[in-house]
Amino acid sequence: MARFDTTFDASGVEPLTGYELLPAGDYLAQIVESEMRPTRSGTGEYLWIGMDILEGQYQGRKVYDQLNLINQNPTTVEMAQRTLSAICHATGELHVSDSEDLHFKPMTIRVSIRKPKDGGQERNQIRYLVPKDEAPTAPARPAAPQRPVRPATTATPTAPQRPNAAPWKAKA
Repeated sequence: MARFDTTFDASGVEPLTGYELLPAGDYLAQIVESEMRPTRSGTGEYLWIGMDILEGQYQGRKVYDQLNLINQNPTTVEMAQRTLSAICHATGELHVSDSEDLHFKPMTIRVSIRKPKDGGQERNQIRYLVPKDEAPTAPARPAAPQRPVRPATTATPTAPQRPNAAPWKAKA
């Protein structure tokens, strides 16, 4: 039993009803709480993240995400680490040692609606948008070698000659 210090008057407080999904779109949000939690199987841990929407019609709404940072599946861990990197880039905090380092840092998130293949309940899916001026760049590719320009001739062009054997089968 939990006894209140005063009588709670529910007539003055709007009741919380069913939780509706946040509509798909881009939102300004910030992480306000986070913690490591064990997975259902007990063999791993995930970073649970609670965020507040900061602007617009849905200001004050909460959205949640989780990153499986400790898992037996290396692909799952890689995806979680890439998502954490996106959060770090989106908040401007590139070196973090505690998830609280990411709290109260406004960032843009993209929310979509995920429809499970098994017919389960729809959920919000969150992507963290890296600012364009901070987007990681792909490694530069070396320039393709330039073909020499052949002088124009008046001779009739002939079909290129095929080698007798494929170049990779040529004897050294």
